[in-house]
This record gives sequence, structure tokens and C-alpha cells, in this order.
Amino acid sequence: MKKIFLFVIVASVLLGNDLCDVECIDDKKTKESMQNWLDGNFGLEPHEVNYILPYGYTQDPYVSSVPKVEYNNIEAQLQVSLKLPVTKNIFQLNEKYYLAYTQRAFWQLYTDSAPFRESLYSPEAFVEFPIEDDDSWMRLRSLRLGYKHESNGQPNTEGITFDNNQTLGNFSRSINYLYAKLRTQHDSFVSDFKVIIPISDLSDNPDIMDYRGCLEAKFTYFIEEHMFTLMGRGNPGTLRGAVEATYSYPLINDANFYVQIFSGYGESLIDYNRNLSKYSIGFSFSR
Repeated sequence: MKKIFLFVIVASVLLGNDLCDVECIDDKKTKESMQNWLDGNFGLEPHEVNYILPYGYTQDPYVSSVPKVEYNNIEAQLQVSLKLPVTKNIFQLNEKYYLAYTQRAFWQLYTDSAPFRESLYSPEAFVEFPIEDDDSWMRLRSLRLGYKHESNGQPNTEGITFDNNQTLGNFSRSINYLYAKLRTQHDSFVSDFKVIIPISDLSDNPDIMDYRGCLEAKFTYFIEEHMFTLMGRGNPGTLRGAVEATYSYPLINDANFYVQIFSGYGESLIDYNRNLSKYSIGFSFSR
């Protein structure tokens, strides 16, 4: 068995780590399909930041909706976010159309049973219009129009009574909204301004916009290989919202050192009306 394993390693090195040769295939379509399979190239692209943050600290323990269940104030956080181009240039404006999906998980890694405190699911569809504006002071670069659903995937438990005649409230949290995002660029400084318009039923969390807000601004700045971001969102009427700062630096291949600092409301959907500050550190695999 060891000899077979050694042979595979040596062969892999001698063949340049490519154990399949498509050059001998005559049919062009077959050759292209097989090469895409070998390269893992199926059109999926990073959307939002993909990361693994093994250590995230908040000053106070998280509050559980389930009696006698306690959460730690130290947890891990993961996010996977991908988009798929579906078509382009329908209106002859060089616009591109995408479907996207983002999933974020808050993992109580440092407790005995290591449960996931909450998972968020966010399918999305949007169109992006490029803008070539080098004459005005704004330096507009793109306009994105989209629809997004955010949910924690929990059922509506409002009014459900358990054996001890106790009600726990509604575990479900969700929001559907339309948005418009305008991007500007000044050298290595990029600004994104976003307006959010909630649609459909908000009965799971009727006051969520009072805490999360309908306006968002994000600033991204590059210094050599260092990348800094600062995001702020809020509701001017309630003076509630949140700020988030991140820093990333390339380490090896596609891995980046990643730091995230969050303060305010809406870090997760279940805690949308709870003000907290959180400091996380780990690795990102897209920027």
C-alpha cells in the first residue's frame, strides 16, 4: 500500500500534478467539458467575503430563547457566499445579471455540545450596470439593483404552548427587500452607498428596520496588499444601526489573514434588537 501511495506521489510530481490529459481528445466540446471539470470551473464566483473566524469575542454572553440553554461569549463564525452569472446585455447597456447565495453560521465551538447558535440563509438576485464616469467628481463606477431574502430558517412558533404551558415566542426571523447600490471610486478608495426597501410581511420581526436601518455606506481602501473596510448602516429616525470594520492581508495562495470588528444592532437576525460589540479573527478566502 505504501508503494502504491509513493507511486501516485511521484507520478503526480512528474506529470505536473495533472493526472488527466485532455490534449489527446479530438472532440472540441468533450475536451472543453472535461477541462472545465478538471479545473472546477462552473461559473461560480465569490460574492461577499468567504471566511472562517475561529475566535469571536463579545463582552456579554448571548441570550438564548430556550430556557436553561446558555451560550458562551466566545464563538466561531463562518460565511460562504457565491454568485452565478446568468445572462447579460439585455438592454444593450453592458449590464450583467446574477443569482447569489450567502450562508452565515454562528458556531458555539467552545461549549460542550458545540451547537450552531444561529444560521442565516440569503438567496439573492441582482443586475449590475457599469458606469464610465471619469469627468465628474463622483467617479461613478456601477449601479446594482437587486432583491434579497434573509432568514434564519426557523419555523413560526408564535402562540405554540409546550407541555408545561410555557410559550417561547417566535423563533422565526426573516426579511425580504429590494435594494439599490451605487459605487464610486477615487484611486484605491471605493465607496458603496445602499438604500434598502423592505417588501412583503415583516410579522416575524415587525420593528427590524428600526434597528437595522434602510441606509448603508461601505468604504474600501487598499494600501499595497493591505485592505481595509468600514461599513455603517442605520435608521435616521430611530438613531439605531451598526458599524463594522475589517482588515485583511494575503498569506498564501487564496488565504488572507482577516480581522472583523462589529458594534451595534443586527449582527444576527435572532439578536437584531440587541446592541453588542464583537471582535473576531481568522481567515478569509475572498476579499
